[in-house]
Amino acid sequence: MRKNQITIKDIAHQLNISISTVSRALRGLPEIHPDTRKAVLELAKDLDYQPNLLATSLVKSSTRTIGVIVPNTGYYFFSSVIQGIEEAAAREGYSILLCQSNESYQREIVNVQDLSRGQVEGFIVSLSRETFHYEHFNRLIRKNIPLVIFDRYADEIETSKVIVNNREAARQAVKHLIENGCQRVAYLAGPANMKISNERLAGYQDALQEAGLPTDEHLVIHCDYTQENAIRNTNLLMALRFSPDGILAVSDRIAVASMYALRQQGVNVPQDVAVIGFNDEPINALLTPSLSSVAQPTLQMGHVAVDLLMEQIRNNGQHFVPVTKILDTQLSIRESSRR
Repeated sequence: MRKNQITIKDIAHQLNISISTVSRALRGLPEIHPDTRKAVLELAKDLDYQPNLLATSLVKSSTRTIGVIVPNTGYYFFSSVIQGIEEAAAREGYSILLCQSNESYQREIVNVQDLSRGQVEGFIVSLSRETFHYEHFNRLIRKNIPLVIFDRYADEIETSKVIVNNREAARQAVKHLIENGCQRVAYLAGPANMKISNERLAGYQDALQEAGLPTDEHLVIHCDYTQENAIRNTNLLMALRFSPDGILAVSDRIAVASMYALRQQGVNVPQDVAVIGFNDEPINALLTPSLSSVAQPTLQMGHVAVDLLMEQIRNNGQHFVPVTKILDTQLSIRESSRR
């Protein structure tokens, strides 16, 4: 069994004709004699010839490939959005090349460079937690390379975005905690530079203000998305003279770690402290107590991101006007917040 892939050079050699003749015969061009075309096609079938799609696409200036960069494929949220991206891309006849920044700004820059060399036709990206300089993305925009940002975004990147209404989602979550008797709600936020975390902070503050409850800066602690940090910060909250009786976490990973810290201290959830997370991961329903969370339309987010990118690709960057799609969330109420 031959290990190397058959090429048109192999077919040309066996038939004693030129490579260009084989190429034209495989493409069905009319100037090739019917007998020659028949011989080429039969030999190609016998040898199980598979065309080099990458080389063909480069000749046509189209690789039909989308570059996708996410902070961490191990997060349920991102893996679910990636599924949506793959589904929508496949319907368009596109495949994806996936990179993860591992929450690193420098790695994110390398991802952009590597995918650019791979001749991707456009990018779909969610920013790393370290990213607060955006020249590597603005350079793509200046070159008319299609770019869509989802979830973690920045206003400084003037391109299309797919996000959720983070402020309203957090407001509804905190409102639910207050309606269940919480008077001192804490917020385990994301990194201080992250826009979506700050939007959720604004929603948290909106709910407190609407309920006539005071804001306390000691009840807002910024985390770096690691569970160890969430445990440490939860312990800090519970060590306050007036500790919280409710916690909104910026993600389910943070919420789960927070509940672990509370359990280690003998604090009952939800009777002593009610907890709500973000992302509504499938495991939430299996926890004890089951975790309330803000569900985001991840598959839809992936589909919409591809739709926006394809619009840019088809227009070849001409007359491009950035569009921001804001998707709705839904609060999934379970045992951790229901008193």
